[in-house]
Amino acid sequence: MNRALPAVRLRVPTHEDAHAWHRIFDDPEVMEFHGGKAADLSVYEELTARQRRHDAQLGYCLWTLLDASGQVIGFTGAQPWERDWGPAGETEIGWRLAREHWGKGYVTAAARETVERVTAAGLKGVVAMVDARNARSIAVTRRLGMRLAETFMTPVSRREAHCYRLDHL
Repeated sequence: MNRALPAVRLRVPTHEDAHAWHRIFDDPEVMEFHGGKAADLSVYEELTARQRRHDAQLGYCLWTLLDASGQVIGFTGAQPWERDWGPAGETEIGWRLAREHWGKGYVTAAARETVERVTAAGLKGVVAMVDARNARSIAVTRRLGMRLAETFMTPVSRREAHCYRLDHL
């Protein structure tokens, strides 16, 4: 059964969004596959600043995700993969959502918008790195038409990570 996806809006993150992201991600369930807890506020301040630079330089970033009422409910978008393991040189799409909005289609709607935006920016393909146990995110990659391309062992947590690929955007 296909249901209508909710209306979402993506915007370049503001400095204030660092505070919203920090609050939203201060939830062990949200952070289950991202270290278990929110980072310090300063990490989100740096992250939002970096995303503003990405948007200015690349035409895409991790955008702040807003619901129809304008409430910040997470982020989705794309950024260069900058770690020394995994899909080096690739652009990764990703998402993170406030717990109370799970299961309502927000991530799928926002990820589809992300694919449209990175295509408009000239990208020919993207990857999504997903913890192998994260069934919800794996389902989103499938809804986007991504395929499992590689498997990695994360260096710190020693967990299996799946690299999903979407080519020929």
